[in-house]
Amino acid sequence: MIWQALLLQAGYNAALVSLGAALLGAAAGAAGAFLTLRRRALMSDAMAHATLPGIGLAFLAMVALGGDGRFLPGLMLGAALTAAAGLWAVQRLARQMHEDAATGAVLASFYGAGIVILTLIQGLGTGRPAGLETVLLGSTAGMLRADALVIGFGGLAVICALWSLRRPLAMVAFDPLHARMMGVNPRRMDATLMALVLAVVLVGLNVTGLILIVALLVTPAVSARMWSTTVTGTATLSAVIGAVCGYIGAAISASVPDLPTGPVIVLLAAGGFGLTLLIRGRRDG
Repeated sequence: MIWQALLLQAGYNAALVSLGAALLGAAAGAAGAFLTLRRRALMSDAMAHATLPGIGLAFLAMVALGGDGRFLPGLMLGAALTAAAGLWAVQRLARQMHEDAATGAVLASFYGAGIVILTLIQGLGTGRPAGLETVLLGSTAGMLRADALVIGFGGLAVICALWSLRRPLAMVAFDPLHARMMGVNPRRMDATLMALVLAVVLVGLNVTGLILIVALLVTPAVSARMWSTTVTGTATLSAVIGAVCGYIGAAISASVPDLPTGPVIVLLAAGGFGLTLLIRGRRDG
């Protein structure tokens, strides 16, 4: 069965999920490479956790408007709004305290609020809240064709954007002052990178969930950094690692009943990182 899934012969939906997960992994790997070079990896964690209350509030809003609350674009919009609010909160708090402390405070606060909202939703008995908690760890079992296409095209759009912006992003990551002298606005590039990372987080909700998407953003990038000494090489290799993990992880999940896709993808990425450590050892920087 696993070979059928790897060869895209396990069914139309399984093939779509595998290809969508591969594009998501590639986008996460490429975005994560620039994020780690900029030393902002923890920011992705804050954004991911800040999406949770937005998902709950979007569900309630759609139910109030007469829907069942499970419309994916609506959930993604709600997640994007609270994630943006979380990012804004981190930036404001960072003026008063260290950025890591600000990130941790926002992460915990938004995540706690999201858990409370989801718990209240489960007790309301309105809409279709069953399975809504899968945004935490991801689930592809009930994924529709439209959902898989959103994930695939969203991942592809992020990859194209990162490729076109790779030079200014690299300049800002290594020397913001030189980048400014060359006419590149570091704050604008940082904002663009965060927007692309947020896009990856949003399209990855159905596959890895908001908790594990952070691992997919960081782990392939750290592994790639040990094999490459150039920015383009690191981002490309990180994208390849993410794509392979996404594709194989989705195939394994499709082959084993009730096996969640997100944890399998993350375990594959972690295994690749462990193998890299054994072969290449620890590198400075």
